Amino acid sequence: MRSFPYVSMMALTVLAVAACKKSTPNTAAGAPDFHNPADPGFAQQAPDSFRARFSTTEGDFVILVHRTWAPRGADRFYNLVRSGFYDGVRFFRVIPGFMAQFGIHGDTAVNSAWRERRIPDDQMRRSNQRGLVTFATAGPGTRTTQVFINYRDNSRLDGMGFTPFGEVVEGMAVVDSLYGGYGEGAPNGRGPDQMRMHIEGEKYLARQFPKLDKINKATVE
Repeated sequence: MRSFPYVSMMALTVLAVAACKKSTPNTAAGAPDFHNPADPGFAQQAPDSFRARFSTTEGDFVILVHRTWAPRGADRFYNLVRSGFYDGVRFFRVIPGFMAQFGIHGDTAVNSAWRERRIPDDQMRRSNQRGLVTFATAGPGTRTTQVFINYRDNSRLDGMGFTPFGEVVEGMAVVDSLYGGYGEGAPNGRGPDQMRMHIEGEKYLARQFPKLDKINKATVE
C-alpha cells in the first residue's frame, strides 16, 4: 500500500476524552494562546517571508517560509509557531526515504480545540521536493496543525492538495537523523496510532514510543 502524509479522518472527529493537564504556553509577548484557537492573534498575516527555528532532541533546523507559495498555509504556520503550539511536540510519523511528520499536540484538550480549525486549500505553486515543508491533509479543505518535511522528490503528492509553503534551509541533516524506527503509523504499521494520540496525548507516546524525537522549542526569527 502506498503511503501518504495524511491527517487521520477518525482522529479529526474523535473527542479528547482523557484530557491531560493543561500545558503552559511559552510564547513571546503579544503572541496568541494556542489553547484558544479563537484568539484574534491567530488571524495575523505572516510576513512575506520568515524563518522558523526548530530546536529538537537531535539539534536545530530552520524553515524559510515563502508566503507567496501558500498564503493560508504560511499564515497558519506563522501563528502556530509564534504561539508556542509546537513546543514539546513529537515527530510522530517518520518514514525514512519519504517524510517526517509532526503537529499533534501532547495535550489532548489542545487537539480537541483545534480539531475543526481547518483552513482552505492554497493553489499549488511548488512541487514537493526534498526539504520542502507542507501541511498534511485528510482531503480538500482539511489542513489544521500537522506538517511534514519531504525527504525526497515526492512530486506524486502535488495533485493531492499537498501544497508546500516553505523549505528547510539549515539543518537538513538534523531532519534526516530524526528517529524513524517505528515506521508507518497504525493500523498499517508499528508506529503511533493517531486516534490514540488525540485521546491519550503525550503519555501514550512516552510510554509506547519513547524513541520518538521531540521539538524542544520553535521560534520565529
